[in-house]
Amino acid sequence: MDSLSFTDKPHAVCVPYPAQGHINPMLMLAKILHHRGFHITFVNTEFNHKRLLKSRGPRALDGLPSFRFETIPDGLPPTDADATQDILSLCDSTRKKCLPFFKQLLHKLNDSSSTSDAPPVSCIVSDGCMSFTLDAAEELGVPEVLFWTPSACGFLGYVHYRQLMEKGYTPLKDESDLTNGYLDTVIDWIPAMEGIRLRDLPSFIRTTDPNFIMLDFLLIETERARKTSAIIVNTFDDLEHEVLDALNSMLPPVYSVGPLHLVLNHYVHDNELRQIGSNLWKEEPRCLQWLDSKQPNSVVYVNFGSITVMTSNQLIEFAWGLANSKQPFLWVIRPDLVGGESAVVPAEFVEETKDRGLLTTWCPQEQVLSHPSIGGFLTHSGWNSTIESASAGVPMICWPFFADQQTNCWYSRTKWGVGMEIDNDAKRDEVESLVREIIKGEKGKEMKKKAMKWKGKAEESIANPEGSSFRNLDKMIQVLLSPRV
Repeated sequence: MDSLSFTDKPHAVCVPYPAQGHINPMLMLAKILHHRGFHITFVNTEFNHKRLLKSRGPRALDGLPSFRFETIPDGLPPTDADATQDILSLCDSTRKKCLPFFKQLLHKLNDSSSTSDAPPVSCIVSDGCMSFTLDAAEELGVPEVLFWTPSACGFLGYVHYRQLMEKGYTPLKDESDLTNGYLDTVIDWIPAMEGIRLRDLPSFIRTTDPNFIMLDFLLIETERARKTSAIIVNTFDDLEHEVLDALNSMLPPVYSVGPLHLVLNHYVHDNELRQIGSNLWKEEPRCLQWLDSKQPNSVVYVNFGSITVMTSNQLIEFAWGLANSKQPFLWVIRPDLVGGESAVVPAEFVEETKDRGLLTTWCPQEQVLSHPSIGGFLTHSGWNSTIESASAGVPMICWPFFADQQTNCWYSRTKWGVGMEIDNDAKRDEVESLVREIIKGEKGKEMKKKAMKWKGKAEESIANPEGSSFRNLDKMIQVLLSPRV
C-alpha cells in the first residue's frame, strides 16, 4: 500500500480528546496507520496545539507531506496556562461546541484535496469521548472507528453507568456515603467484574448530584458508541480477555490493538515519523543517563501522570516515605501537581536524598519503564502508565486519582497480580514499607514474575501475524477501508 500515490491513499482524520493521556495513544495509532499507507490529518485543539509548539519547538508540528496537523477550537475561554484544562468544563464544551468547527475542517480538507496532493477524507478515527464526530462521518458518508483510550475494564465500568443509576447505586444519597463504608458495597452482576466494589468502579459515580456533568457525559458517550462501525482499545486479549468478551456481547465489534507503543516500536522505523511527538510538557532526557548508573531492578519510578493533583501535605508524605525507604528513586513532579500552588518538596528532603534520588518535571516514560534499573512504579494507575508498566515487566504501587484509575488498580491487584494499592490518604510509613516491599520483598518478587509473564504475552500479541493485536489491527483497517454501511 505504501507505493500508492498521495491522491490514491486512504485519508484518516484522527481526533483525540484534548488531554495528554488521550493524545499520546491516538498519535501512536495515527503513526501506525500512516505506516500502513494512510494519509493522516491529526486534529488537536488550538489550546493544545500552542502547548505542543511551546514544549517541542516551533517546527514540531510541521509533520510530513502525508501526516499533517490541523486544529479546532475547544469552545473554552482562552488561557495561556501550561496545564491540563478542567476536565468537566472540557467534556461539556467539546460535546456542545466542537461539531460545527469539525465539519468546517472536513469541508476544508475535501475542498483542498482537488488543489493539493492530499486525498479526500475517507474515514475518521475519533476518541470515544469525542463522539460528536459520528454526526460528521454520517453526513460525509465515511466509516468511523471510535478509540476508547481507557482500559477495556474501565470502559466496561462506564458502559454500566446507566444500570448503576437505574439500580440506585448512584448518585449517592448523602455525602456520608463517601466515608461510611457504602463504597465497599460489592457489585456482583457485571460480567467479568465479579467481586468488584463500588469504590473500584470508575470514580464519577461518587457524586450526590443527579445532574453531575460526568455522569451525563459518559451515559451519552457510551450509548453513542453503539452507532460506530467498530471500537478499538489499547490492550491485548490475554490481559483483558473476559472483559473484551463482555464488551463484544453489547456493542459493535471491539478490537484490542495494543500495546500500541510496542506495535510502533516493532514496525515503524521511519525517523521523521517517530520524531513527531505529543508531550505537552518539555521532556528532560537526562534521567536516562542517571538510570544508567543504577543497579538493575533497584530504582522506584514515581509519576502521577498529567492530570492528578494532590495537596502539599500529600506531596510531603510521599517525599519522606521515599526518603525513609532508602531506595533510589526517579520522581516526576509536574509544576501543577499540587492543586492551586507550585509543587515544592522540602529542602531537607532534597538534601537527604541527593545521592539516590532524581527529581524532574517530565520524562520519556516508555524509555524509563523499559530501563533495566527500574524495579517498581509508584503510579496513579492511568491506563497508558498501567499498560506500559505491565508490558515492560514492571510491578506497580497504585495510588488511583480518578476516572478508570480505580478500576485499573483493582484489576492490577486482583486479576493480573502486578499491583499493590496505597491508601488515598497515603502516609510516609506506608509509602516507605510498600517501596521497600516492591524492590526487595517477597511479594515484590512475586509481582515481578507475574509482570514479566505479561511482558511476554504483550510481545506475542503484536510480534507476528498470528498475534491477537496484529490480527485486530488488520480487522480495524478493513473497517476503515470499507464503504460506510
